Amino acid sequence: MHFASDNSGPVPPQILEALAAANQGYAMGYGADAEMEQVTARIREIFEAPEAAVYLVATGTAANVLALSVLCQPWQTMFCTRQAHINVDECNGPEFFSGGAKLTPVCDADKMTAQDLRAALEGEENRGVHGPKRGPVSLSQVTEFGTVYSVEELAGLGAVARDYGLPVHMDGARFANALVSLGCTPAEMTWKAGVDAVSFGGTKNGCLGVEAVIFFDPAHAQEFEYRRKRGAHLFSKHRYLSAQMLAYLTDGLWLDNARAANSKCAMLAEGLQAAGARFTHPPQANMIFAALPRSTHQRLFAAGAAYHLWEGQLQGPEHEPVTARFVCDWSVPEEDIRAFLSLL
Repeated sequence: MHFASDNSGPVPPQILEALAAANQGYAMGYGADAEMEQVTARIREIFEAPEAAVYLVATGTAANVLALSVLCQPWQTMFCTRQAHINVDECNGPEFFSGGAKLTPVCDADKMTAQDLRAALEGEENRGVHGPKRGPVSLSQVTEFGTVYSVEELAGLGAVARDYGLPVHMDGARFANALVSLGCTPAEMTWKAGVDAVSFGGTKNGCLGVEAVIFFDPAHAQEFEYRRKRGAHLFSKHRYLSAQMLAYLTDGLWLDNARAANSKCAMLAEGLQAAGARFTHPPQANMIFAALPRSTHQRLFAAGAAYHLWEGQLQGPEHEPVTARFVCDWSVPEEDIRAFLSLL
């Protein structure tokens, strides 16, 4: 009954087999491996972007901060929600890798609106050299609270950014989960909606540890290569990143994993709702934020359930509601969900 994180689950056998196959003999390092050439071609095909520049790194934080460092000058500010991963979970990585650029929270909600963004943009670049210039907009898809921007919402935000001549970055740590939730194409969820760069997640959806950084304008390629090397994120034995990503993209594994995770999350959400849980955000992908009585949490933890309390502590008045986060990955057994729900 493990619903703590989609980082906690196992790696699909297809990816482990690909790593074993890549472990035979010798291969050129630093991204010059044959698998990387195939990865680039496959991502370009999936995104309908034949000129896209594609790079691999090992972590989502590296993908986000290195991509943003290319899009943002040190005297600029990046716009994101207050809850964005780059704002609360990356230890000032965006500021560090950009050479000191700041972050400007657009709103307190998990999703910003076009109106929110325009108001935040109007609030900056009006103090001359005493204040920051406007910089890139970063959107989380899936958001930190498990909701998903619609294609129309993304296009509206992209249009506002274009009005100010600003690039748009997408933190797609759970890109596949959002995509299958919307039922659209990768192109529709990115460059067709005005997104310039994507952190395309693999780790949370089954990979051992690999993320892709995609620039739809290849003019950013050389600078990213220097920044990746300077930031110590260029793998010498790069084929082990490439092998993971190639297996992930082969035969639709990335989409199958996301569909499985979302489906299992929907099953869990239905059971939580039937048990009287109060959702703080509508579950639209593979994460649920729901409040249950503290006594229920105590009983679930005592039975071996693993998940995170989000607001409140395990000790206190028994009937007080406490919000928790539940996450389903591709591998969670349905019998574990049924066992968990039976405890409710």
